[in-house]
Amino acid sequence: MTAAPTNPFAEHVGKHPGEPNVMEPALLADPFSGYGALREEGPVVRGRFLDDSPVWFVTRFDDVRDVLRDQRFVNNGAAARGDSAEDPLSRLMETLGLPVHLADYLRGSILNNDAPDHTRLRRLVSRAFTARKITDLRPRVQQIADELLARLPDHAENGVVDLIEHFAYPLPITVICELVGIPEADRPQWRAWSADLVSPQPDRLGKTFPALVEHIHELIRVRREALTDDLLSELIRTHDDDGSKLSDVEMVTMVLTLVVAGHETTANLIANGTAALLTHPDQRRLLQGDPALLPRAVHELMRWCGPVHLTQLRFAAEDVELGGTLIRKGDAVQLVLVAANFDPRHYNEPERLDLTRHPVGHAENHVGFGHGMHYCLGATLARQEGEVAFGALLTRFPDLALGVAADSLERVPLPGSWRLAALPVRL
Repeated sequence: MTAAPTNPFAEHVGKHPGEPNVMEPALLADPFSGYGALREEGPVVRGRFLDDSPVWFVTRFDDVRDVLRDQRFVNNGAAARGDSAEDPLSRLMETLGLPVHLADYLRGSILNNDAPDHTRLRRLVSRAFTARKITDLRPRVQQIADELLARLPDHAENGVVDLIEHFAYPLPITVICELVGIPEADRPQWRAWSADLVSPQPDRLGKTFPALVEHIHELIRVRREALTDDLLSELIRTHDDDGSKLSDVEMVTMVLTLVVAGHETTANLIANGTAALLTHPDQRRLLQGDPALLPRAVHELMRWCGPVHLTQLRFAAEDVELGGTLIRKGDAVQLVLVAANFDPRHYNEPERLDLTRHPVGHAENHVGFGHGMHYCLGATLARQEGEVAFGALLTRFPDLALGVAADSLERVPLPGSWRLAALPVRL
């Protein structure tokens, strides 16, 4: 029998007693309790990142929000230090076996950039995610959801079907691929590639990432010959009209980021949220009895079981005092969203799922989508997809139930992410 590949990041666990590592089994299995304990230990706690580099964990709601909007914390570690020392991204690429020539495709991401590049890149794609355009897209999202649910019984075995495989993933990947302009024939391959990119076995990334970059280059070459009204065509027009606004690398990276980020997190929100509703019958009945509650419900589910628990690393661009701790210029900061979203200093009974918690007409009362200049670009689309998914699912299958015991649902052990391996449900 072939042994399962060893995760190279797990080798660092336990090397620094008293400094929690994001790969610790206890944090992976129960991040709510694990990071919650760190939050009560102090507002800023010393720990270790994937590659064993030192990091400051920031866990309390007000502090997390403050750092997210504080421009003294940046995404570019080398720029923060003001030197050419190897940054965490370079170390991660080496560990993952990624070719050096692909480094720019990671550094060029809108997720890794700071102002002014981040502002420029965000402006180029933000027009596709305006509230009006997302609203106009809703009938199509509803149509896709209805079609998937109509076919759901065909996939059932003994009345049980994996909701992730046949609904939670297909819905958002279809929506974002149509929006960006990924041909339907390519979408199964994109889904496989996306699974590799977020796999707990990082060795798969070394093969997948180069293939994905080359595929997007080819997609651009083909689309350039027959432009349409999708986002990819718009990016090509921007590049061809004024290359100073968008480079080749930035265009490829933008497509990659939008498609992967545009469906992975939403798929896991739908899966996590459905599991939460099925294990909280009082909240489920509340939602079924009042569909107008859906927008507030999505906010609460994003807080209570959102798919993203950790942000990307931030780096102090100057000495900053936070929570009574001096964070030196160049130090890495890890913002812990899952701890902030359960902070008893901000919420009454944070462990309780309450679909009415989010006040009507008030600003977002959680950090599931981030905050500040790096607030999730697709948050409006994700919320809409969640509203459509939960509403359509509970309407079509009002007696939906888990197909296995709740405590036997398996989670993927991936730091910073809260995802189910499968969600068996009985229709």
